[in-house]
Order: sequence, then structure tokens, then C-alpha cells
Amino acid sequence: MTAEVAEGLPNITGPSRAASIAPQLNKLPLTTKLLYGLGSVAFGVKDNGFSYLLLLFYNQVVGLPAPLVGLAIMIVMVVDSFMDPIIGQVSDNWRSKLGRRHPFMYAAALPVAGSYLALWNPPHGLSQGAMFAYLVVAALVIRTFITFYEVPSSALAAELTQDYDERTALMSYRYFFAWVGGLLLYLVTFLFLLVPDAHHKVGQTNPAGYSRYGLAASALMFVTILISATGTQKRAAAFRVQAHRPLGFIATVREMIATWSNRSFLFLTLSGLAIAMATGLAAAMNIYINTYFWEFTSRQFAILIAGVFISAFLSLFAVAPLARRFGKRGAATALVIASVTIGATPMLLRLAQILPANHTPQLFQIVFIQSILSVALGIAATTLIGAMVADVVEDGEWKTGRRSEGLFFSASSLTAKAVSGVGIFAASMILLLVHFPADARPGEVPEAIIRNMALVYLPILIGLYVIGLMLLRGYGITRASHAETLSRLAARAGGPAATAAPRRGEA
Repeated sequence: MTAEVAEGLPNITGPSRAASIAPQLNKLPLTTKLLYGLGSVAFGVKDNGFSYLLLLFYNQVVGLPAPLVGLAIMIVMVVDSFMDPIIGQVSDNWRSKLGRRHPFMYAAALPVAGSYLALWNPPHGLSQGAMFAYLVVAALVIRTFITFYEVPSSALAAELTQDYDERTALMSYRYFFAWVGGLLLYLVTFLFLLVPDAHHKVGQTNPAGYSRYGLAASALMFVTILISATGTQKRAAAFRVQAHRPLGFIATVREMIATWSNRSFLFLTLSGLAIAMATGLAAAMNIYINTYFWEFTSRQFAILIAGVFISAFLSLFAVAPLARRFGKRGAATALVIASVTIGATPMLLRLAQILPANHTPQLFQIVFIQSILSVALGIAATTLIGAMVADVVEDGEWKTGRRSEGLFFSASSLTAKAVSGVGIFAASMILLLVHFPADARPGEVPEAIIRNMALVYLPILIGLYVIGLMLLRGYGITRASHAETLSRLAARAGGPAATAAPRRGEA
């Protein structure tokens, strides 16, 4: 053990230290996984709203130019990016009767609900500049408060268990609920809220529906945050807590830099960021592609959303076996490649004039099946990347002497937020580049604009995924290396060693 590591070790000695470092290779009960996963509904609802609805609402309904909407979200993302590591570092060093994470989770519930409701109910009669300012402030407030919940909640994954496979299962439930919760409300929105009326023939342009959506979303986020927080509270007493270390500003910054200098973490974060940008771009463009490229109706939208429920279930049961067979990095790489290939194929075939025409049952059936497969593979890949973050925690502990779950997962939270932030900005730039008209109606947009939109969108999307996969190769933690790190930590603390044999197909 080097002097640098020794200096950074928490001030715990003797048997108490051994007990605190002993590997928690425990299997979690289903109820714990369900309650932990349920909390991600709040993030899923927020992220779906930002990714799929926000650009269309503020552009086509409120009347704010698409570039301004994209600029507003990018400003918010830049400012918000400073909050994630701060909350992560603070929660790592927080001490209270409720534990390190739960006080932040409880405190976030009401502000998250209130600020999200305000986002979808902007005041009437504002000038363009005032509406831009309102969007910036409202989006910044909701994203800040969701950080207070999401970062500590995500960090629980590394505290609930240290088992390599159990963490994969735990993250599977988290991503499952994030998708299902967000999609359930999204489905309800298109079936019952964004419906046509006498003044709006296309439900996606009906402003009253967005107000109703905001109310329903806020209530759902408030309830699920509180249920998850209270449901996981009793396990906080068993979490490992290092001794309190009063730190000044300079010492805190140094610790954050040292923690984030972990090689596997850096490559994983950069890879996740590129993949999140691609996912966000696809999400932000999704409603434009389905509304104007494929010219689907609101009911067809609802069917496509219902199909994603199938995707979420497929992913939930597929992730753990794939990780056991091929390892997390290998399985994630294969899943991303398959997802992108299947996802891009229909648009490429349409550009080659091979697919059936719009408004035909055959076209919708093709896109429906493609959507289920592509999204299922994408969810599985994202789940594995999230589980890989949890495995960095022990690697970081071995190298720095500190457990920094919150700080590591703050980067994961920031990456997840890039889905909507960069996605909306990139989508708005594409719409600007191809001169996509405001107040556009399906079937009336010039064919050249629709074609150009696809020709610009697809290369950017595929390029981001390629960059993400190249960076992912720099992540070096495997099942065997993780087990070895746990054993080293246990030996250093004088506790029992943990062993886990590598599985076939994994280094």
C-alpha cells in the first residue's frame, strides 16, 4: 500500500474497520429491488418529457423558435452540470440519523413536483425573450431538484450490494421502472391528454393536453420518490460509512479530481456521454420523425409507445444472462451495435425508396417491430453501462482509500441528463439546418425538407454511437478484476476475502 493511499484512508481501525470493508456479496430480496427501482420513475417521467415533448411543445405550441429552445436547454445543462458532482460529494460526506442519501431524496420530492408542473404551464402573453427566460429558469429548477434526488438514489446501487451480478440485476430494475414509468404516462398522454379537438386536428399540437400532462406527471413523480425513499430507508442503517472528515474547499476539489481520474471511470463516462447524446438526439427527433417522416397518427403513436413496454420487459430479463455470459462491457458493445443497426434500417430503406408508402398498414407493422427490438437492445445496453459505474466504486476505493458512490454516480446522472440536453439542442440545430417550418402540418411539409432531415440526422446519430463504442474499450473492469479488488480491500482491512471465478467468455 502506497503512502498516498494510506494518507487517504478513512480514519477507521481495528475490527470496526474490517467489518466496514468486508465485501457485501449479498443477494437482495425482490422487494428491495422493486422499491429501489420504483424511484427511477421520477427521472423517467422527467426525461421522457424533456426528450420527447419539450421541443415540440415550446416550438410548435408555445411558438418559441426551435434554436432558442435548444439553446435554453443547453444553457441549463451547462449550469446544471456543476450541481451533479457537488451533490454527489456532499452526500458522500453527509452524516445524519437518516443516513447519507435519504435526506436529499426526501427533500427533493415536493420541489421536483412543483417545478415540473410550472414547466408545462408557462404564462400567456410573454414576449419571445421573456418566454426564453422562463424556459431557462423553469428547466434549471426542475433539473436541479431532480439532481438532489437522482444522484443519492443512484448511489444506493453500490451500497446495497457489492456482488457483480446482483448489481446488474439491481440496475435492470432501475432502468426498467424508468422506462415503464415514463412510457406509461407518455402512453396515457397520447391516448387521453394530447387528443384532437375542434381547433387542433393533430393531438400533438393541443396546448390543453400539455397542461394536463404536467399535472399528472408531477403527482406521479412526487408519489414514487417518497415510496422509494421510505422503502429503502431501513437498509441505510447497514450501509458502510467511513469516518467523517471535515474538508476545506481545496481539499474537496483535490478529492474530486483524484476520484474522477480513475481510468476505467473516465473512459466509461466519456463513452456514456457520447451514447447518451445519440440517445437524446434520437428521442428528441422521434416525435418529428414519427409525425412528419412517417406521418403516424396519435393512435399509432400510442401503439408504438405500448410496444416499448414489451421492449422494457425483454430487456429486464435479458440483461443479467448476457452479462453473466459475455461480461458487462462485451455484452453492452454487442447490444449497442445491434440496436443502432436495427433502429436505422427502416429510414435507410425509405431513403432508398424500398419501404411501403406512408399510411399503409405494412409500413406501420415494420416500424412497430423494429422499434420493439431496437429499444429493447438499447435499454439493455444502457443498463449494463449503469451497472459498470457501480463496479468502479471499489476500484476507486482501492486506489484512493475512499468510497465515493455519490461522486461516481453524479457523472452517471450528468450523462443521463445529456440525453435530453444535448439531444434537444442537436435536434433543434438539425431542424434549423434543413429549414423545417414552424406550425408545420403532417403531409404538407415539402418532401425535400423531410428527406434532408433524415440525411442529416442519420450520419450524426450513427457517428455518436461509433465514438461511444470506441471509448468503451478503455473500460478495464471485469468480473475477475472486480473480485480481486474486493479481496484486496478485505485483506487490507483484515476482513474475509471475496472470490468469484470468471465466467466463460469473459476475461
